[in-house]
Amino acid sequence: MITRFAPSPTGLLHLGHAASALHGWQAARAAGGRFLLRIEDIDATRCRPEFTAAIIEDLRWLGLDWSAPVRVQSEHFSEYRAALDLLDRRGLLYPCFCTRAEIAAAPHGPDDMPRYPGTCRTLSAPERATRIAAGHAYGLRLDTAAACACVGALSFHERGVGRMECQPARFGDVMLARKDIPASYHLCVTHDDALQGVTLVTRGVDLFAVTDLHVLLQALFGWPTPEYAHHALLTDAQGKRLAKRDKALTLRALREAGNSPEAVRAMAIGKTQAAIVYVRGGDQSG
Repeated sequence: MITRFAPSPTGLLHLGHAASALHGWQAARAAGGRFLLRIEDIDATRCRPEFTAAIIEDLRWLGLDWSAPVRVQSEHFSEYRAALDLLDRRGLLYPCFCTRAEIAAAPHGPDDMPRYPGTCRTLSAPERATRIAAGHAYGLRLDTAAACACVGALSFHERGVGRMECQPARFGDVMLARKDIPASYHLCVTHDDALQGVTLVTRGVDLFAVTDLHVLLQALFGWPTPEYAHHALLTDAQGKRLAKRDKALTLRALREAGNSPEAVRAMAIGKTQAAIVYVRGGDQSG
C-alpha cells in the first residue's frame, strides 16, 4: 500500500491537517506500506517557501516520516504541460477567455463551485486563434461531455462503503489550466498519484464529490484508479470546520503552548481532548 499527504503551503498546518496526515500515515504503517509527502504549490500567488519548510518541520515534530523525497509540484510544470498536450491532441481541451466575474455568475455545481456554462466551447477555431493572437488571456477547459463519451461508465471503491458510481458530467467543463496557474489541482493530483504509485488516497470528505472528476482523468490517461477513504473533518466548538482562512489553531501554536506530539496526535485522531493546552490570545493564524 502507498498513501500520501499533499498539503498546499499557503499557511501553517492546523489540527485538521494533522488528522488527514495521520489517517494516511497510519494506514500505510498498518499495511506495512509506504507513506509519501507531496507539496502542492502550483499556485505561486498564494504558496510560500517558508510554509513548505514549516510543514516539513511540523510533521517531523508530530512524529511522521515518509519513505521517499518530498515531491514539490512547482518543480514539475513541464510534466503537467505534457499531459495537457495529450488531451489537446485528442480534441478534449478548448481555450476559455471568460473573466472571473463571468464565471462566478454561473450556477454552482456539486462542489459548490460555479459550473461553467460552456460559453467558449462553441467558438470556432479561427475565432480562438484570433483571440489568442491578439493577446487575450485564457485558460484551458476540459470538454467534459466529449471526455465522458471516450471512457464510458466510471466508478471507484470507497473504503468502508463499497463501489461508487461516478457522474463527472455534472461538474461541467472544468478548468485544467488557469490564466495564472499552468495546471489545475485536478490534473496535478491525479497525475502525481499515478506517477507515485499511490494505491490509497486518504483525504477529507470535502473532496469526496470531485473524486468523480479525478476518476475521469485517470481513465482518459490510462492511469490506475486508487482506492479512496474520505474522512470526516475536524470542527471547532461551533461545529465549523477548521481552515487556514479562519485562523484555525495551528500545530505550531499547540507546540509553543507546551503540548507534546503525543497529545496533539491524540486530539487530531479524536481519541481525547483533555491533554491539549489551548493558546489564549496571540496569533494562531495559518
